[in-house]
Amino acid sequence: MSQTAGKQILKRELTRFFAMILASLLMALNIKTFVRTGGLYPGGATGLTILILRAAKLLLDVDIPYTIINVILNAIPVYIGFRFIGKKFTLYSCLMIVVTGLFTDFIPGYVITYDTLLISIFGGIVNGLAISLCLINDATSGGTDFIAIYLSEKKNMESWNLILGMNIVILCTAGLMFGWDKALYSIIFQYVSTQILHFAYRKYQHETLLIVTNKPDEVCAEIYKISHHGATILDGEGSYEHTSRPTVYSIVSKAEYHKVINRIREVDPDSFINSLQTEHMYGRFYHKRED
Repeated sequence: MSQTAGKQILKRELTRFFAMILASLLMALNIKTFVRTGGLYPGGATGLTILILRAAKLLLDVDIPYTIINVILNAIPVYIGFRFIGKKFTLYSCLMIVVTGLFTDFIPGYVITYDTLLISIFGGIVNGLAISLCLINDATSGGTDFIAIYLSEKKNMESWNLILGMNIVILCTAGLMFGWDKALYSIIFQYVSTQILHFAYRKYQHETLLIVTNKPDEVCAEIYKISHHGATILDGEGSYEHTSRPTVYSIVSKAEYHKVINRIREVDPDSFINSLQTEHMYGRFYHKRED
């Protein structure tokens, strides 16, 4: 390995490490500042952890550290991550889980507002940003994220309904024990968080490209170089001049979309590109393996 390559790897790993620390701090501050003040329940393992802590306090009058419950709940998802997703990916996720727990247990809480609607909206924004920061740097905040990635990449299954069902169980239990108003506000919190995540993290969103070009081979080569996705060259005919107009058909992730478009425009400035949002896709599609 060259010295330059070693420095690039070190820089990438340090970036991931500090991104996990920042994401952990954001998550912990969100829990102490918004979630606890509003009595809300985020989705996944975080929401279940908070529900267990509040139930223990209500029924047993016992204060249990956040870290202990959260680590226990993440044991099986972490195993799934090590076994099926990627070891380094899971190690950074474990760093996120443990550091978030420690921050949550030791940093003081600070009340910004008691308005539950404002708490639901801005808490959801911060939660979505923290999770997006993890995913962008090839890690996760733990819990259901491991399960969702596993089902999406390894089993080619739609995980939304399963995750939604788990969150519904958490919210219904919270509503029965602590009041339905908090459960309903938690839906707003989770919706806002999901929208931020959808906007910030686009790896699993796709765009269909139809490119009319006189340089189809060069265009296909650039698409593969950037995204490792193949393309199909279709024979077309211009309706006005009745000349050959090859059309390249391909699908790329939104994370790579703008880079692909820019390279196509460099290779063939006269190309005509039609981009369509891909709703459903079946068959083989390359996903970069988590390390």
